[in-house]
Amino acid sequence: ASIETVMAKEHFAYQEGQAVFKFAVKGMADVSAELLERNNLTGHDIAWLVPHQANLRIIDATANRMGLPKEKVMINIDKYGNTTAGTIPLCLWEWEKKLKKGDNIVLAAFGGGFTWGATWVKWAYDGK
Repeated sequence: ASIETVMAKEHFAYQEGQAVFKFAVKGMADVSAELLERNNLTGHDIAWLVPHQANLRIIDATANRMGLPKEKVMINIDKYGNTTAGTIPLCLWEWEKKLKKGDNIVLAAFGGGFTWGATWVKWAYDGK
């Protein structure tokens, strides 16, 4: 970087939204579906999908790939937007009263650095 390159506005972040979207859908949806398959589970076995709240279309694609209806998906992006690393814990806190001991829950995320992952947890207590 130099004064000249800064003045020429050559230093900025650029994101190809459509490419990022496709990558996020593929990563988050594929890993969530693979998680079910590896553990001999189907959408019927899952009480809740707790997805990263970056984009509703990514959330919908992940739920569809897992065979889950919208009623089994925790969504709060409409209230808080993308709270980055806080999206999954915030959903769990907000929906805690609906969770029951033994519920199968899938936590799925896509984040910075083009990383993604999902995990299956069994909820340990009845919501308060």
